[in-house]
Amino acid sequence: MKKLILATTLISLSLPALQGCVPAVATGVGAGALMIVDRRPGETYLADEAIEIRALNRINEKFGDKVHVNVTSYNMKVLLTGEVPDAGIKEELEKAVAGVVNVKGVTNEVAVGGISSFSARSNDTYITSKVKARFIDANKFQANHVKVVTEAGAVYLLGLVTRKEGDDAAEIARTTAGVKKVVRVFEYIEFKDAQRLDNRAPEDARGKPAEGK
Repeated sequence: MKKLILATTLISLSLPALQGCVPAVATGVGAGALMIVDRRPGETYLADEAIEIRALNRINEKFGDKVHVNVTSYNMKVLLTGEVPDAGIKEELEKAVAGVVNVKGVTNEVAVGGISSFSARSNDTYITSKVKARFIDANKFQANHVKVVTEAGAVYLLGLVTRKEGDDAAEIARTTAGVKKVVRVFEYIEFKDAQRLDNRAPEDARGKPAEGK
């Protein structure tokens, strides 16, 4: 909670200085603040961002508008969701993404079938927002520790979490209106490791050495 407050404070203090600056600078400050409250090391957080961009570029170059695929990377492990026209392309897709630099594993949840409509994707976005809001309302764990991806009403949960956090998150998602199923794509950690990660100094969270080290 202290780190979340610190992140919010950093953003608010930076806003006056950023007035008139390019939007990219503001985005950078926001990303830096988010890294502080994330359990991933700063370099891993940035690697995940790069993996998503590279994977999507590779997919677009190879398959174009024949597919609709979402790429989510967490701790260098990739979740693929969306739709492709046949099983062969689904397999090719997984191989293409597995070859992206820094990718340590791929969970291929892409469905074989027609490409989803705009209204279906909008509904998925709405479900994701409801699940996240219920995480905050329940206050059983820090909501930003669980990443939520929704595809065709199925909710995928990612993050570095304890068993209890994972169980709580899955139960909240399962009981959210509109959710058809919940798929856990968590990496489980011990409670003591979760505490250690949550109590890192901001410098450590960004991947820089803490003062005095």
